[in-house]
Amino acid sequence: MMTKAPVHKLERPATEAKAVQLPRLAAIDIGTNSIRSIVIESLPNGKYRILDDERVLVRLGEGLNQSGKISEAAGDRAIEALTRQKKIIDGYHVGSIQAVATSAVRKAANGPELVRAIEEQVGIQVNVISGEDEAELAALSAFHNFDLEGVRYLIFDIGGGSLEIITAVGTHTEKLISLELGAVFLTETFLKQDPVTPEELQRLRKHVRKTLKAQYAGELLRMQCLIGSGGAITNIAAMITAAKKERYDSLHGHELLRSEVVHLLAMLSRKSDRERRAVQGLNPDRSDIIVAGVAVVDELMDFFKVNVLKVNERGIREGLILQTLRREGLFVGKRPRSWRDSVLEFANACHFEPEHSRQVGKLALAIFNALNKRFELSEKNARLLEAAALLHDVGYFISYSSHHKHSYHLIRHADIFGFTPRERELIANIARYHRKALPKKKHDEYTRLAPGDRTLVSRLGGILRLCDGLDRRRNSAVESLEFSLEGKSLQITLIGRDDLSVEVHGAMAKADLFEAAFGLKLTVEAEVKVG
Repeated sequence: MMTKAPVHKLERPATEAKAVQLPRLAAIDIGTNSIRSIVIESLPNGKYRILDDERVLVRLGEGLNQSGKISEAAGDRAIEALTRQKKIIDGYHVGSIQAVATSAVRKAANGPELVRAIEEQVGIQVNVISGEDEAELAALSAFHNFDLEGVRYLIFDIGGGSLEIITAVGTHTEKLISLELGAVFLTETFLKQDPVTPEELQRLRKHVRKTLKAQYAGELLRMQCLIGSGGAITNIAAMITAAKKERYDSLHGHELLRSEVVHLLAMLSRKSDRERRAVQGLNPDRSDIIVAGVAVVDELMDFFKVNVLKVNERGIREGLILQTLRREGLFVGKRPRSWRDSVLEFANACHFEPEHSRQVGKLALAIFNALNKRFELSEKNARLLEAAALLHDVGYFISYSSHHKHSYHLIRHADIFGFTPRERELIANIARYHRKALPKKKHDEYTRLAPGDRTLVSRLGGILRLCDGLDRRRNSAVESLEFSLEGKSLQITLIGRDDLSVEVHGAMAKADLFEAAFGLKLTVEAEVKVG
């Protein structure tokens, strides 16, 4: 006879729930296409961290244009999704839940009925906000994430039912509107065939242009920058980067060119829904409405004469979080004053050596300025180099061993204000090569860069590597540099009050990448100041 193993029951903890030390909030955005919830924890420094982010496709707006009502099936999907999200939120023991409903609930004749059902069955109070309220939340998120001082720009958020647009200068809002140009609405109204026909797409585009002209007749339309949020925007960015075989952990802040959007629209409009589902980077849930979303983006860029679009992955939900934090008296710190402030804030969090890092940065910029005309290096390149210099040793935060590799990973995952995902990847690579091995084909993080970016990393990494050697004793002994650039030879003279033989040796020991990247023969001398 087999003896049964004893059953070990899990004992319930003495306390039902661990006390939450920091305030936690949740925000829910009930949209026309999907319902998204986010749980955050407010930090003592005035910032917050995301604990959970959930998105469920519910298609509340399905058939709404024809019937004027949210269907029973769509309402049931919403209740089911919110019930699950509420359970997740409750698990985090949040102190406050702010839920908003947008275009579909606002427009539907039975919207109030759904709001009551959500309150009764799920236990969440929902505030149905106006299109202008949506626009304000999108603007609040953009102001928080992008440096727009002195720039005239346009913020927009594409939902399933509506398009919110804000024109602004700096932090001054000029105009704020909501238009019925959402991806679901436009798809159901204009795109009946699969694949869509050229005639259908043309009618949709004409309708978008006509709507925009009616709103902005006689106004000065030229903008310097566009910032877009919403599922369509993040999917556009994901498809474009995937096509270029670029890989980023986040697309927040990524810059898209008008030409890329034009080519993407042409490709997607020729494909059937089934074929679009296979497009790399596209969420299959959006395959049927993505053509309309891309068409709206293309028309906006054309109408406002803007060639670059910045991606805001956060948008309305983050705006709601920021608004709630302020209303709850939990101060949200302002964004850093500049990219340099943000870099230094991150470096301080990693306990970096400020004197050494600043010295390396000072020397690196001096060498950069000596070479920039011949090698056509730009001001943006200088910014990347300085950021990499300030951050090159943050890997010490993990360990000394392989700290250059640790620096790479810390930087590429950092939320550094003022840099695009591509720029963060470049900074991480530049910092990674300040010591040890030179760039190699077996280094995936290097080889997946575009050819031009690989050249840039080698050159800026070569400067950084050299300057790390120029502060070998970490005492800022080198006070200034003098240069003589003739043909393929560069002579650097180190100026200081001490014996600089260690710095000369340190520089020549780390000159390998610099010489290879610039095709220059380097010599380093020292000159000691007298008096």
